[in-house]
This record gives sequence, structure tokens and C-alpha cells, in this order.
Amino acid sequence: MIDLTRAHFFLVWILLFYSGLALAFANYGGFSREITFKAILIGLFGFEGGLVLNDYVDRKRDSLDIEDSLTGYWRPFKSRPLPSGRISPSFTLAVFLLLSALTGFLMFTLPYPNSLYVFFTMLSSCILEYFYQVKRKNQGFPFAQIAGRLDFTLFPAAGYLCYGKPDYSLLLYLLFFYPWTLSHLAVNDFIDTENDRARGIKSIPVLYGMQGTLLWISGFTLLHYFTALLFLTELGNIAFYGFLLGFLVLGFANYKLLKEKSQKAGLFALLLFHVALVIYSCSIILDSLL
Repeated sequence: MIDLTRAHFFLVWILLFYSGLALAFANYGGFSREITFKAILIGLFGFEGGLVLNDYVDRKRDSLDIEDSLTGYWRPFKSRPLPSGRISPSFTLAVFLLLSALTGFLMFTLPYPNSLYVFFTMLSSCILEYFYQVKRKNQGFPFAQIAGRLDFTLFPAAGYLCYGKPDYSLLLYLLFFYPWTLSHLAVNDFIDTENDRARGIKSIPVLYGMQGTLLWISGFTLLHYFTALLFLTELGNIAFYGFLLGFLVLGFANYKLLKEKSQKAGLFALLLFHVALVIYSCSIILDSLL
């Protein structure tokens, strides 16, 4: 189950989701322990459900893997549970439906209209995730990546909408986070290039090669820096210094990749991207609540 849900990353997803909620508390005033508790569970069950859906949709192609470096990063027992036969497709589908049901139930206990905001945001995220998994198998242009990464981008937005409403701050958060998700995905695909070729998946490295992928990663990182500066106009000093630290971490990740151009450097860069994400999330939370 841990390999299926990547549960050891649970704190990262909770912090990211809660960063949106914390910003909403700051913008709209007040604080609710009840909404905080519900939001944490919505974020946890919702993201884990998305990961399970990922494995279920891609179960046949995952069996074609020829290299397991990225599997070892995401899964502590270093195997994909469906292709290995440790977990059946029917059980996986049942887990996804259970997590979705729990998430949906908790969403509709939120005050109206926030319950509807969050429901449509998370539903859109699931649809985009499915589109990404299907479309990336047959494309000549990375439509799957460009549209599909909106699923991850909408995740902290759902946290914001647990208490807030669609507004300018939320728009800036989305603009800040979206380039990061595109760069992060390309790092992930850079590591997994051999498997993507074996699966017949048109990832960024398969479409554009190593140099094109490195340009994609660095280009969207630079765009992320710019949109982060726009987002900082809505935040305070704690977020400012936290974001600067995050910029340095991402900059070093890009430097390692550009210098070494190796799978090992890619795995290290992926770790640094997640470190930066935790720094960003904690910075927004502390800045909003203190």
C-alpha cells in the first residue's frame, strides 16, 4: 500500500494544500480548526487518490519498465505494485473509489459555496490527470504535459477555496506554481527516459531529447522565478526570504542537471525540487499565520 500511495510523501502534500488554506485565512480573516482539520484530510485523501488513479490507468505500460531508478525514489519498497502482482487492479480501483468517496464526503461538509468550489476544482484535477495519462501516449506536441500539469497546480488552489473564493491572490498562486509543475515534471521524465521510450510514452525527453528537456526545465524555472515575484506582492517578509531560499535550491538543482546531464543528477535535482516545494509551502503558511 505504501508503494501504491507513495504515503511517505504525505507531509509534502499536506503542507502544499494547507499553504493555500493558510493564505485564505490571512486574506479573509479568521481561523477555523474544523476547516483546517477537514482541509488536511481532503488534501491527503485527494492527492493519494490521484496517485492511485495514476497507477491504475497506467498499469499495463508500467509493466514494460526496464529501469527502476525513479521507482526507487517514489516507492520505498522499490517496485510498482500492480505490474509486480502484489496488488490487483480491482483492489487498486477500490482504493481509488474509497479515497475519492472520503474526499467527496469531506468536501460537502465545508460551508457553501466553498464546498462547490473545492468539488469542481478537485474534479477538474482528476479529469486532467486522466487526460495526461491517456494523451501522453499519442502526441507530437506536449499537450498532455501542458494541460495535465494543471491537475497538480489546482491542488493548493483547492486548499485556498476551502475558506476563500476565486480572487486575484489565487490567480497569482496559480501563476506562481504552474511553471514549477512543468519544470518538475520534465525532471521526473528526464530520469525516466529509458522507461518512457520502452512504454511508447511521448514525454518531454522522448519528444525533444536531452538538450530540449534541459532547456524546458531551465526555461520554466526562470518563468517560475518571475511569476513568484508577482506572487510575492501579495505576501510578506517571511515568504520573501523563504522564496529566496527556494530560488537558490532550484537554481542549484538546475546547475547540477546542466553540468552533469546524468540520471544521478536528475534524481538529486528531483529531491531539491521537493525541498524547494516544502520551503515555499512553509513560507506561505508562516507568513500567513504569524
